[in-house]
Amino acid sequence: MDGETLIDDVREAKATRLDRLGGTKWLLAATGADLETERVLRVAAASETAAAETFERWADDEGNDRAREAFASVAALERDHAARVVDHLDGESESEVDFEPEAESGALHEFLRGLDGTPERVGAGLVGRPLVSDRTTVQIVSFFVNEADERRADLFRELRTETDELLDEGATVLDGVCTVDDDWERARAAATGTIDIAYDEFADDLGAMGLDPRSIC
Repeated sequence: MDGETLIDDVREAKATRLDRLGGTKWLLAATGADLETERVLRVAAASETAAAETFERWADDEGNDRAREAFASVAALERDHAARVVDHLDGESESEVDFEPEAESGALHEFLRGLDGTPERVGAGLVGRPLVSDRTTVQIVSFFVNEADERRADLFRELRTETDELLDEGATVLDGVCTVDDDWERARAAATGTIDIAYDEFADDLGAMGLDPRSIC
Protein backbone atom coordinates (compact mmCIF):
# COMPACT_ATOMS: atom_id res chain seq x y z
CA MET A 1 0.00 0.00 0.00
CA ASP A 2 1.09 3.57 -0.60
CA GLY A 3 -0.57 6.95 -0.25
CA GLU A 4 -1.76 7.31 -3.84
CA THR A 5 -3.22 3.81 -3.84
CA LEU A 6 -5.08 4.50 -0.61
CA ILE A 7 -6.59 7.69 -2.05
CA ASP A 8 -7.73 5.89 -5.19
CA ASP A 9 -9.17 3.08 -3.07
CA VAL A 10 -11.13 5.46 -0.83
CA ARG A 11 -12.40 7.47 -3.78
CA GLU A 12 -13.66 4.31 -5.48
CA ALA A 13 -15.15 2.82 -2.32
CA LYS A 14 -17.14 5.98 -1.58
CA ALA A 15 -17.89 7.05 -5.15
CA THR A 16 -21.67 7.01 -4.74
CA ARG A 17 -21.65 9.06 -1.55
CA LEU A 18 -19.17 11.53 -2.99
CA ASP A 19 -21.32 11.91 -6.10
CA ARG A 20 -24.37 12.63 -3.96
CA LEU A 21 -22.43 15.17 -1.91
CA GLY A 22 -21.64 16.86 -5.21
CA GLY A 23 -25.28 16.83 -6.25
CA THR A 24 -27.47 19.85 -6.63
CA LYS A 25 -29.10 19.59 -3.20
CA TRP A 26 -25.98 19.73 -1.01
CA LEU A 27 -25.99 23.51 -0.88
CA LEU A 28 -29.70 23.50 -0.10
CA ALA A 29 -29.00 21.31 2.93
CA ALA A 30 -25.93 23.26 4.03
CA THR A 31 -27.71 26.61 4.00
CA GLY A 32 -31.02 25.43 5.40
CA ALA A 33 -32.64 26.27 2.06
CA ASP A 34 -31.51 29.90 2.33
CA LEU A 35 -29.88 30.21 -1.08
CA GLU A 36 -28.77 33.81 -0.85
CA THR A 37 -25.25 35.11 -1.46
CA GLU A 38 -24.71 36.24 2.12
CA ARG A 39 -25.81 32.90 3.57
CA VAL A 40 -23.69 30.87 1.15
CA LEU A 41 -20.59 32.93 1.94
CA ARG A 42 -21.19 32.75 5.68
CA VAL A 43 -21.58 28.97 5.56
CA ALA A 44 -18.36 28.68 3.53
CA ALA A 45 -16.42 30.99 5.86
CA ALA A 46 -17.62 29.10 8.95
CA SER A 47 -16.57 25.80 7.37
CA GLU A 48 -13.08 27.08 6.59
CA THR A 49 -12.73 28.47 10.11
CA ALA A 50 -13.80 25.19 11.68
CA ALA A 51 -11.22 23.37 9.56
CA ALA A 52 -8.50 25.79 10.62
CA GLU A 53 -9.30 25.17 14.28
CA THR A 54 -9.27 21.41 13.80
CA PHE A 55 -5.84 21.42 12.17
CA GLU A 56 -4.49 23.88 14.74
CA ARG A 57 -5.54 21.51 17.53
CA TRP A 58 -3.84 18.63 15.78
CA ALA A 59 -0.66 20.62 15.20
CA ASP A 60 -0.54 21.52 18.89
CA ASP A 61 -0.47 17.94 20.16
CA GLU A 62 0.81 15.84 17.23
CA GLY A 63 3.89 13.78 18.07
CA ASN A 64 5.02 13.02 14.52
CA ASP A 65 7.12 15.88 13.13
CA ARG A 66 6.11 15.37 9.50
CA ALA A 67 2.41 15.21 10.30
CA ARG A 68 2.64 18.19 12.65
CA GLU A 69 4.20 20.32 9.91
CA ALA A 70 1.48 19.29 7.49
CA PHE A 71 -1.29 20.07 9.96
CA ALA A 72 0.15 23.51 10.74
CA SER A 73 0.41 24.26 7.02
CA VAL A 74 -3.20 23.23 6.39
CA ALA A 75 -4.38 25.30 9.36
CA ALA A 76 -2.74 28.38 7.87
CA LEU A 77 -4.26 27.62 4.47
CA GLU A 78 -7.74 27.30 5.96
CA ARG A 79 -7.35 30.58 7.85
CA ASP A 80 -6.40 32.19 4.57
CA HIS A 81 -9.41 30.63 2.84
CA ALA A 82 -11.76 31.94 5.52
CA ALA A 83 -10.32 35.45 5.19
CA ARG A 84 -10.66 35.39 1.42
CA VAL A 85 -14.29 34.30 1.66
CA VAL A 86 -15.03 37.06 4.18
CA ASP A 87 -13.44 39.58 1.83
CA HIS A 88 -16.08 38.67 -0.73
CA LEU A 89 -18.85 39.77 1.61
CA ASP A 90 -18.05 43.35 0.64
CA GLY A 91 -20.71 45.51 -0.89
CA GLU A 92 -23.63 43.60 0.61
CA SER A 93 -24.13 45.38 3.92
CA GLU A 94 -22.17 46.90 6.78
CA SER A 95 -22.72 43.80 8.89
CA GLU A 96 -21.01 41.66 6.26
CA VAL A 97 -17.93 43.86 6.11
CA ASP A 98 -17.43 43.36 9.86
CA PHE A 99 -18.30 39.66 9.74
CA GLU A 100 -16.25 37.29 11.87
CA PRO A 101 -17.03 33.67 10.96
CA GLU A 102 -18.17 31.42 13.75
CA ALA A 103 -16.51 28.04 13.71
CA GLU A 104 -19.52 25.77 13.95
CA SER A 105 -17.81 22.41 14.09
CA GLY A 106 -20.70 20.23 12.99
CA ALA A 107 -20.56 16.46 12.85
CA LEU A 108 -17.57 16.36 10.51
CA HIS A 109 -15.21 18.34 12.70
CA GLU A 110 -16.50 16.75 15.88
CA PHE A 111 -15.44 13.44 14.33
CA LEU A 112 -12.06 14.77 13.20
CA ARG A 113 -11.28 16.33 16.57
CA GLY A 114 -11.93 13.01 18.26
CA LEU A 115 -9.07 11.36 16.36
CA ASP A 116 -5.75 11.10 18.16
CA GLY A 117 -3.72 8.62 16.09
CA THR A 118 -1.42 10.00 13.42
CA PRO A 119 -2.51 7.64 10.58
CA GLU A 120 -6.15 8.34 11.39
CA ARG A 121 -5.65 12.09 11.39
CA VAL A 122 -3.74 12.08 8.11
CA GLY A 123 -6.26 9.75 6.47
CA ALA A 124 -9.21 11.80 7.66
CA GLY A 125 -7.78 15.30 7.32
CA LEU A 126 -5.66 14.96 4.20
CA VAL A 127 -7.68 12.38 2.29
CA GLY A 128 -11.29 12.14 3.47
CA ARG A 129 -11.94 15.82 4.02
CA PRO A 130 -10.36 17.04 0.74
CA LEU A 131 -12.40 14.46 -1.18
CA VAL A 132 -15.57 15.79 0.46
CA SER A 133 -14.59 19.43 -0.07
CA ASP A 134 -13.81 18.81 -3.72
CA ARG A 135 -17.39 17.71 -4.32
CA THR A 136 -19.19 20.25 -2.15
CA THR A 137 -17.23 23.25 -3.40
CA VAL A 138 -18.40 22.43 -6.92
CA GLN A 139 -21.88 23.36 -5.79
CA ILE A 140 -20.77 26.73 -4.48
CA VAL A 141 -19.03 27.45 -7.77
CA SER A 142 -22.20 26.47 -9.64
CA PHE A 143 -24.30 28.69 -7.38
CA PHE A 144 -22.26 31.76 -8.26
CA VAL A 145 -22.10 30.83 -11.95
CA ASN A 146 -25.89 30.69 -11.94
CA GLU A 147 -25.93 34.07 -10.21
CA ALA A 148 -23.71 35.44 -13.00
CA ASP A 149 -21.16 36.30 -10.29
CA GLU A 150 -17.88 35.26 -11.89
CA ARG A 151 -15.78 37.05 -9.27
CA ARG A 152 -17.05 34.82 -6.49
CA ALA A 153 -17.20 31.74 -8.72
CA ASP A 154 -13.51 32.23 -9.47
CA LEU A 155 -12.75 32.52 -5.77
CA PHE A 156 -14.25 29.12 -5.05
CA ARG A 157 -12.58 27.60 -8.08
CA GLU A 158 -9.28 28.72 -6.55
CA LEU A 159 -10.18 27.37 -3.11
CA ARG A 160 -11.21 24.05 -4.65
CA THR A 161 -7.91 23.74 -6.52
CA GLU A 162 -5.89 24.53 -3.39
CA THR A 163 -7.85 22.04 -1.30
CA ASP A 164 -7.52 19.37 -3.98
CA GLU A 165 -3.75 19.79 -3.84
CA LEU A 166 -3.88 18.61 -0.22
CA LEU A 167 -4.42 15.09 -1.55
CA ASP A 168 -0.86 15.08 -2.90
CA GLU A 169 0.37 16.18 0.50
CA GLY A 170 -1.77 13.50 2.11
CA ALA A 171 -0.24 10.79 -0.05
CA THR A 172 3.26 11.95 0.82
CA VAL A 173 2.59 12.18 4.55
CA LEU A 174 0.90 8.78 4.61
CA ASP A 175 3.97 7.25 2.98
CA GLY A 176 6.02 8.68 5.83
CA VAL A 177 3.82 7.83 8.81
CA CYS A 178 2.35 4.45 7.82
CA THR A 179 4.96 1.79 8.44
CA VAL A 180 2.88 -1.37 8.94
CA ASP A 181 -0.36 -2.74 7.50
CA ASP A 182 -2.33 -1.71 10.56
CA ASP A 183 -1.35 1.93 10.00
CA TRP A 184 -2.73 1.83 6.46
CA GLU A 185 -5.93 0.17 7.62
CA ARG A 186 -6.45 2.81 10.29
CA ALA A 187 -5.80 5.63 7.81
CA ARG A 188 -8.22 4.15 5.30
CA ALA A 189 -10.93 3.62 7.92
CA ALA A 190 -10.61 7.22 9.06
CA ALA A 191 -10.78 8.54 5.51
CA THR A 192 -13.88 6.54 4.63
CA GLY A 193 -15.39 7.39 8.01
CA THR A 194 -14.95 11.09 7.31
CA ILE A 195 -16.87 10.77 4.06
CA ASP A 196 -19.59 8.78 5.82
CA ILE A 197 -19.96 11.41 8.54
CA ALA A 198 -20.24 14.22 5.99
CA TYR A 199 -22.75 12.26 3.95
CA ASP A 200 -24.87 11.26 6.94
CA GLU A 201 -25.10 14.85 8.13
CA PHE A 202 -26.10 15.93 4.61
CA ALA A 203 -28.69 13.15 4.39
CA ASP A 204 -30.13 14.05 7.80
CA ASP A 205 -30.42 17.72 6.84
CA LEU A 206 -32.17 16.79 3.60
CA GLY A 207 -34.41 14.35 5.42
CA ALA A 208 -35.56 17.14 7.71
CA MET A 209 -36.68 18.95 4.55
CA GLY A 210 -38.55 15.91 3.29
CA LEU A 211 -35.96 15.14 0.59
CA ASP A 212 -34.12 11.91 -0.17
CA PRO A 213 -30.41 12.11 -1.10
CA ARG A 214 -30.58 8.76 -2.88
CA SER A 215 -32.52 10.32 -5.72
CA ILE A 216 -29.94 13.08 -6.18
CA CYS A 217 -26.80 12.44 -8.20
